[in-house]
Amino acid sequence: MDFFDAAYQGTPPWEIGRPQKEFVALVRKGEITAPILDIGCGTGEHALFFAAEGYEAWGVDSSPLAIQKAEEKASARGLAVRFLVHDVLDLKSLGRTFATATDSGLFHTLSDADRPVFAENLAAVLAPGGRYFMLCFSDLEPPGYGPRRIAQEEIRATFRDGWEVNFIRPAVFESRTRGEGIKAWLAKVTRT
Repeated sequence: MDFFDAAYQGTPPWEIGRPQKEFVALVRKGEITAPILDIGCGTGEHALFFAAEGYEAWGVDSSPLAIQKAEEKASARGLAVRFLVHDVLDLKSLGRTFATATDSGLFHTLSDADRPVFAENLAAVLAPGGRYFMLCFSDLEPPGYGPRRIAQEEIRATFRDGWEVNFIRPAVFESRTRGEGIKAWLAKVTRT
């Protein structure tokens, strides 16, 4: 069993039972358009929120247990979301494009070698002008708890070619274990 499937045997710290406030605010501002692909969707709270707002939404995650829980939530809430166990480094095999891709806590788990592969696959599923919104741990968060911290320069380097980095701004990554949340970056990147 891999780390994430093991984490979903219980309730991981990143599972807060609702979407991150940053993504709710993006929807309220009209920044998110359908169809939407939620990458590393976990148990589906973001994709389910998008569907409840009337958007076509898909969610992909490598953890079969997370996807099972997401499907159970969708059924219980009467929401139509397509959830798939899928490798985020092989998004192009989905065989379709989306207007928006969202990522809450996936990017900071990628190795340096995986980042260009991810960016290439992301480009394959985003239509030209499509937007990628990403929330990740910031290098402003002190060392210790959680995954590696990401510097703005790392985001810019990953999305240098074929992308426009519209903004990277300070944000809060909400967590069950840290009431004040974790220092994060919220990035908006557009496929050119």
